[in-house]
Amino acid sequence: MKLTFKEKAAYGLGAVGKDMVYMLSASYVLYYFQDILGVSAIAMGIILLIARVFDAFNDPLMGIVVAKTKTKWGKFRPWLLIGTLTNAVILILMFAAPPSLDGKGMVAYAAVTYILWGVTYTMMDIPYWSMIPAFTEGGKEREGLSALARSCAGVGSALIQVFTVMVVALLGSFFAGKTSGNITNTFTSDSVEMTAYVIELDKDGNPTSNVSEYTGDMQKVNVEITGKSKVFENTLYFTESNTNCELTVDGNKPESSKVEFVMDSMDAGKAVLAVYVDSDSYAKVTADSSPLDVSLKMTSNVEVERLGFKYFTIIIAALFVLFTIITCVCIKEKSSVDMETASVKQMFKALLQNDQAMTIVITIVLINTALYITTNLLIYFFKYDLAGSNWQGNYTLFNTFAGGMQILAMMLMFPLLRKFFTTLKIFYICVGSAIGGYVVLLVMALAGTKSVLPFFVPGFFIMSAVGVLNVIVTVFLANTVDYGELKNKRRDESVIFSMQTFVVKLASGIAALIASLCLTFFNIQKDSTVEATYEVIINKIADLRNNVVATIDTSAVMGLRMVMTLAPVIVLIVALFIFKARYILTDEKLAEITAELKKEKEA
Repeated sequence: MKLTFKEKAAYGLGAVGKDMVYMLSASYVLYYFQDILGVSAIAMGIILLIARVFDAFNDPLMGIVVAKTKTKWGKFRPWLLIGTLTNAVILILMFAAPPSLDGKGMVAYAAVTYILWGVTYTMMDIPYWSMIPAFTEGGKEREGLSALARSCAGVGSALIQVFTVMVVALLGSFFAGKTSGNITNTFTSDSVEMTAYVIELDKDGNPTSNVSEYTGDMQKVNVEITGKSKVFENTLYFTESNTNCELTVDGNKPESSKVEFVMDSMDAGKAVLAVYVDSDSYAKVTADSSPLDVSLKMTSNVEVERLGFKYFTIIIAALFVLFTIITCVCIKEKSSVDMETASVKQMFKALLQNDQAMTIVITIVLINTALYITTNLLIYFFKYDLAGSNWQGNYTLFNTFAGGMQILAMMLMFPLLRKFFTTLKIFYICVGSAIGGYVVLLVMALAGTKSVLPFFVPGFFIMSAVGVLNVIVTVFLANTVDYGELKNKRRDESVIFSMQTFVVKLASGIAALIASLCLTFFNIQKDSTVEATYEVIINKIADLRNNVVATIDTSAVMGLRMVMTLAPVIVLIVALFIFKARYILTDEKLAEITAELKKEKEA
């Protein structure tokens, strides 16, 4: 009996919730602990990779547990529900780290919660994907269910990519206003030796070489900074990227602006204030010969982002649980596949004997590594390189487009291409498209493109290809179950699909380590890509005056761009060569396998 619309919809809804949770962790856990809570990037990279090595042993064991499970509710649904509930709790704990922890304590907290998150995610992800072969006998229905699930998973991922940054800011601003313990420090040109600069911004929000300097009696500056005591420790560095700002210059609010305020310490006795304003505001300020009058109120949004992630995660976790419950209630395991369970040694042997499963496993690792390298570094690219006063808006705009392309590719492009090409040809087309997109992205980045709209072009080619590839590799993996049954005389779908869970997480771990090495090596650090001190800001403004315009250090810019683009290209080329050399399951070969299995069952 074919699956009903209700069952397909319920199964797809489970994928939406599952990948919302996964993308939140994969794309933002590094940013959360490194940029918001101050854990070193390299420490986070090591933690994420160690967690994936741990999964190498945990995931196959979970596959065995699922294979041995027999309940009146089925083999898969009990673990799907248990895993979802526990994973939702751990996810909330992970993004609700106590800010009072010191450096070592925060590293330990990140390590424990992230490893536990991986374990509990495995508990629900393996049974979810293992249900595909159990639902279908093969052929078009299996392919359609795989495509549906991957499309819905893409929707979940896209929702996180599109809404996270903006919703975190909204929730954080709301709840930060309700918390106590904030203190306010005031710095004025009368109490502190102040140097103030007004810098003109171009139409894209980037600084120009037009700089006006104000010292002594030629300035009347009042800066109020509100935040937790921690933000006033060591060097004080506040910008529009780590604070919410209310700025008036000569009694007017600039149409567009950003600021930098730096003191080497609370008792340093001198400070520098850089005010970046639009061209009209700059012209008005510099035309006035009276002292510069600046009023600036800054509220640290490190607390805003911390609280925003906490409450956003609670919402996502609640949706995750709700969607999984719907899946478990509506889905019935129609075909109870009798699997001969085996020891761990036998399971690993069976996996090694299924050369096609291993080929797809390696391919999935490489494709997802390429994607996650980009997604991990994308927020830093927008924040520190593309920059501009509206980097959050540009980041959200780009992710909206990219996520939309990924969803449309899975839902519309894959079925359309399938009418004209085999899955193998579609695979090669998509890998080529992704590589081409990355090359275009590299050329644009090296050319110094600052507007977000041109980046839609490589975004289209990359994300459309990734969307279709996510569907195809799942279809390929499901096909290897039949191949393994014919070759090894045992149907090991739980073990094989447990490898999908492991390899996707392994890819995110490898990508996170590469991203953290990039952030560390090129000194792209928390809240700034340089050590923000009085002298550094003075030197940066001197560079602006000399028409040396860069939002971060030149070598850091180049390193970020090269890692974000060339690394994925190299990884995809390796994936292409491995797949082409080893994968043999063409449509004709699959038809032969299906006929052989049918003949054996009838015998």
